Amino acid sequence: MPHDHRLEQLRQAIEPHRLALLEHSLYESIDQLPALRVFMQHHVYAVWDFMSLLKRLQADLTGASQPWLPPADPLSARLINEIVLGEETDERPDHGYASHYDLYLSAMRACGADCGPIESLVERLRGGQLVRDALADGSVEPGVAEFVGATFDLVEHGATHEVAAAFTFGREDLLPDVFRQIVANVNRADGGLDEFEYYLGRHIELDGDHHGPMAERLVASVCQGSDDKWREAERAAVGTLRARLALWDSVCTRIRQGQPA
Repeated sequence: MPHDHRLEQLRQAIEPHRLALLEHSLYESIDQLPALRVFMQHHVYAVWDFMSLLKRLQADLTGASQPWLPPADPLSARLINEIVLGEETDERPDHGYASHYDLYLSAMRACGADCGPIESLVERLRGGQLVRDALADGSVEPGVAEFVGATFDLVEHGATHEVAAAFTFGREDLLPDVFRQIVANVNRADGGLDEFEYYLGRHIELDGDHHGPMAERLVASVCQGSDDKWREAERAAVGTLRARLALWDSVCTRIRQGQPA
């Protein structure tokens, strides 16, 4: 792949931040179903706003406007459209298709987590409320509002290469294998998590085997040989990882406070 050495430099630069997330004490806190519900009620916002990063990239890199114009970079257009196909219309465990957001909501309902706040937010946005106003009305946890706000700062103001780097290195699946084992253990003890296990397996399979490598090729394609773009891409990825770390801290605090789920 062209620019392999630049990708490796970027990976090395963000590694300390990735490790801080993958080794976070949050995972040790999720040992029972109530704690997992609290986690899901926060994490669902990251599942949802991830799609806005993806759609921003699709708008930038494909012929998504009218009149249609051929994409300037067919490889990037192909890569992003393949990722959208899997994230927006993946296979359901029974039949049909659903976005990963909808798969996550199904998993939340199955284990008794509260979908009300995120569904209310989406309905208000569907009715025309602005994202900033919806986040500021007090119905969203402060830690969640800060995280989603940072995402939309990037969606609205970031350059294409910055959004691509944040999407690829800051928003790829950051739930380590130990988390899947935790979920499996809780499922054996309490049940109700088969759909969540399906979501995790499907998401990690797509990210690791397909979407992750494609997204890295996308970053290389939009940064090319520009030193400035690679530096800005690194800064965007680090910023997104730090925002996720702050979200994890917020979730961990809520779990330790024994918030009802």
